[in-house]
Amino acid sequence: MLPTKGYAAMTAKAVLQPFAFERRDVGPHDVLIAITHCGICHSDIHQARDEWGGSIFPMVPGHEIVGTITRVGSAVTQFHVGETAGGGCFVDSCRTCPACREGLEQYCETGMLLTYNGRDKDGQPTQGGYSTQIVVDENYVLRIPSALSPAGAAPLLCAGITTYSPLRHWGVGKYHKLAVVGLGGLGHMAVKIGKALGTEVTVLSTSERKRKEAERLGAFDFALTSQPETFTRLQRRFDFILDTVSAPHNYNDYVNLLKTDGTMILVGVPDKPTLLEPFPLILHRRRIAGSVIGGIRETQEMLDFCATHKIESDIELIPIQQVNEAYERVLRGDIRFRFVIDLGSMK
Repeated sequence: MLPTKGYAAMTAKAVLQPFAFERRDVGPHDVLIAITHCGICHSDIHQARDEWGGSIFPMVPGHEIVGTITRVGSAVTQFHVGETAGGGCFVDSCRTCPACREGLEQYCETGMLLTYNGRDKDGQPTQGGYSTQIVVDENYVLRIPSALSPAGAAPLLCAGITTYSPLRHWGVGKYHKLAVVGLGGLGHMAVKIGKALGTEVTVLSTSERKRKEAERLGAFDFALTSQPETFTRLQRRFDFILDTVSAPHNYNDYVNLLKTDGTMILVGVPDKPTLLEPFPLILHRRRIAGSVIGGIRETQEMLDFCATHKIESDIELIPIQQVNEAYERVLRGDIRFRFVIDLGSMK
């Protein structure tokens, strides 16, 4: 076993604190990554505070992991010691169901094995990237292109793929009009990726202070959803809407902004359900769809795409000792746009 240092929530809603634990030994097909950077995702907070239920404690959060490979198993063929590599939201899947065979491990029919807050095949809880090292099967490891900085690349492994996957799946590109609802960790990546795909991107936000940020990121337009006239002015404007907001809000208002045959894609996860009115969908053959991250093959494609287009997440780098303060700032919306932990600060 490999002694490892991390920061963990010991119980629901407890502050994170130093935590010593053990990783499994490096097996024939495993890669050992010395973690240098790990992003903070809002879902880390939800799970560390057991807001979705079923959390496993003690919990070391973190699924936006980048580091340096320090050891490889005897049968590893895809990676070498010294390479920069990463791990995303899951570290295994059944590998045999139709979804896994198609490279859609995120939709594994028996359930993907989450990087943290999951249980492996031996029933042991998985622990995430707020730690000094991690052991991952080579088939679930990502290669980080040299054109990307480790810190700027870390959030791509969740926020980047969460927005890239639906845009690619629905063929969003040139000549399309895309609305991005919310300009946070997910939303700012959607603007960057949408622009790189040649799409005309409009940011829809409740906050006027996001306007300049939207323009800086490359948005074509910006509109305030706190103003009722916005929903009248933009009726039937968009081919696609990517909704990144996790706070409760009325989907019906946004459906009317879609053209006929338009698609609204949900990637945010509000904690309360929204009632849908069927007529705005029926009368214009509109769709509401959902999407969750991407498979390993698509995530690697996303990383390569971001390297080609010089896309990284806008981050604030912090030492691990500031993680609890960072959680509170995320909840206040006081971050542009993603915290990344420098694991070199772990002593």
